[in-house]
Amino acid sequence: MKRLLFAGALAFVAAGQALAADLPPPAPPPPRAPAAYVPTIVPVYNWTGFYIGGNAGYAFASNLSTTGCITGTSFPLLNSAACPGTIAASSASGFAGGGQIGGNVQWNALVLGLEGDWQWSGQRSTVSGPDLSGTVKLPWFATARARVGVAADRVLFYATGGAAWMDVNTTLNETAQGAALGNTSNTQIGWTAGAGVEWAFAQNWTARVEYLFMDFTPSSTVALTGGGTLTQSLTIKDNLVRGGINFKFP
Repeated sequence: MKRLLFAGALAFVAAGQALAADLPPPAPPPPRAPAAYVPTIVPVYNWTGFYIGGNAGYAFASNLSTTGCITGTSFPLLNSAACPGTIAASSASGFAGGGQIGGNVQWNALVLGLEGDWQWSGQRSTVSGPDLSGTVKLPWFATARARVGVAADRVLFYATGGAAWMDVNTTLNETAQGAALGNTSNTQIGWTAGAGVEWAFAQNWTARVEYLFMDFTPSSTVALTGGGTLTQSLTIKDNLVRGGINFKFP
């Protein structure tokens, strides 16, 4: 009896294996859908905020001339003419560097701002005339300007203009005897206008290239240390090309 049961079990297993061999293979699992692409959205740069920075460049006065009349001196040659102190200089150029501070407000692509800067200047020129000789130095200047620009994301194109101040230092000598008449130093007021382009190369840092034109036509009357009085009329048309970098506060 046991042998019959064992034989029947073997026959049942063999029949199941044969049936399984005749069945079709299971269907493969459905392919997995690819992950959806999510684009990286880079926010448009916003120029609104306050900033501080530094700059350096080159300044050149394309039309610099000065005329001065000296009266009351102890030099006979100067007193013998009605206006002996006529002197002139064609240009004054040199390095200029300093710092700036300002702020911007942006509406869509329009950017409005205010900026002030102070510049040390190495501009100087030698002046000469029949009765007087010497030097004219422009040791520093400063501006206070409005800025109007159009932003293309991280690039800002702008125009600028406002008031300008310049220190003018004139040293004079009497030509014939080489005697020092002294020097004058006056802060003159003029106007400035220019344009530039600025690039935000990081979230809080920008770099710029800028051109400014400055115009001064001051007159002054100064007592000279060497005796006499100088009445001076000075024309300065100055040009400045500079590059700068700013830190924009978060």
